[in-house]
Amino acid sequence: MRAHTPDATRQNLLKAAFDEIYRVGFQAASLSEIVRHSGLTKGALYHHFPNKHALGLAVIDEVIQERLATAVFQPLQNAQDPLAALLQILEDRARTRDEDTIRCGCPLNNLVQEMSPVDHEFRHHLAAILARWQTVLHEALSGAQRQGTLRADVDCEGAALFMVAAWEGCWGIAKNRQSAGVFRQCMWQLRDYVRTLSRPAPSDTKTSTRRTSS
Repeated sequence: MRAHTPDATRQNLLKAAFDEIYRVGFQAASLSEIVRHSGLTKGALYHHFPNKHALGLAVIDEVIQERLATAVFQPLQNAQDPLAALLQILEDRARTRDEDTIRCGCPLNNLVQEMSPVDHEFRHHLAAILARWQTVLHEALSGAQRQGTLRADVDCEGAALFMVAAWEGCWGIAKNRQSAGVFRQCMWQLRDYVRTLSRPAPSDTKTSTRRTSS
């Protein structure tokens, strides 16, 4: 049991830190509150993290990035049909965000807005997640293009960048409006944009040709 205690302690601290940062932002986050909610001591905190700054970076790398990896990156990377998987992810995200989730916004977007202008290390770590997100989307779209389900004329790299920006923009405006309905509306528009990138099925093409001819 002792062999697992350090990892469990670290995870407990990271969860408490994530919750505190998500609630009030990094700069306003209190180490005393993090320790209190973790049920541990400041000694335990400083054993794993030398300071608040290091704890914040660990939250980005080990909590926020892993949450996004589980929800988005891995499903896309493991999908047999990446375009269908992407559309399903967008649909699921739109349907499962409620008012409580929207109230504090997106953890990644919150830190991008708060910390990118003031701390280069935070900016670097946050940029790494955004770059990975764009890469995963780029690879998914390129895979769909090779399968023939995505139009050949689509700029996959540019589309991936636009989608990350739009996705995070959906969070931003929904947080400002404090409305899950606004988030759903915005995400469904993003879903519909992705649908416009799909290659029409052969039967659809023939039908369109017949209609044009007539």
